Amino acid sequence: MRVVIGEDLFLLRDGLARLLAAHGFEVAAAVGSAPELLKALTELKPDVGIVDVRLPPTFTDDGLRVAIEARRACPGLPLLVLSQYVEQLYARELLADQGGGLGYLLKDRVFSDAAFADAVRTVAAGGTVLDPEVVSRLMTKRARSGPLAALTPREREVLSLMAEGRSNAAIAARLFISEKAVSKHAAGIFARLGLAQSDDDNRRVLAVLAYLNS
Repeated sequence: MRVVIGEDLFLLRDGLARLLAAHGFEVAAAVGSAPELLKALTELKPDVGIVDVRLPPTFTDDGLRVAIEARRACPGLPLLVLSQYVEQLYARELLADQGGGLGYLLKDRVFSDAAFADAVRTVAAGGTVLDPEVVSRLMTKRARSGPLAALTPREREVLSLMAEGRSNAAIAARLFISEKAVSKHAAGIFARLGLAQSDDDNRRVLAVLAYLNS
C-alpha cells in the first residue's frame, strides 16, 4: 500500500515514514511543504495521503487546502489529516466530500503505532476515521442554533458517535442502551436534520458532516 506523507517537521516526518514502513506500507514520498505535497498527491496518486494541517509556506491551513485541491483533482483520493489543530472551516469542507476515504486525527491523541496503522488502512479502504475531539469541535459551533439545537442530550451523544463512524451496536455498547434504542434515536436525528436514513455507516457519517458544513 503506497503512502504519501506531508509533514514539515523532519523528525516527525521521518518517524512516520519508519513507523508505516514497519507496518508494511510503501512510502512513495515524504515531503515538507504544501506545494510539494500537492505535486506528490496528484502525480503519484497514492493509496492514501497523510496530511498535516499547518505546512509551509504560510503555516496556517495550507495542508487542508492542499487536501481539498487534491480531492478535486483526484476524486476519491484517500486522505488522513494528522494535526495538532482542528481548523473548522476547511475541515468541514473536506469532510463534507461524500466520496469516502477520509480521516482527521489529532497528533496528541494517537497512542499506539498499531492503532494508527489501522486508521491509515481504514481510510485507504474508503472508510472514515475521526477523533472524537474533532467531532465535538465541529459540532459545537453548529449546536447553538438551527436543527441541532432541537436535539436532546442523548441524541447529541448518538450523533457524535455516529459521526465517528460507529455502528449501532458499538453505540449501544458505549452508551449502555439497546440497539433498538439507538435506532430510535437515529431515526429522530435524521428526521430533525432532514437527512435520509441509511444502514451504510460511512454514508451516515458523511451525511452528518455534510449537514454540519452547510
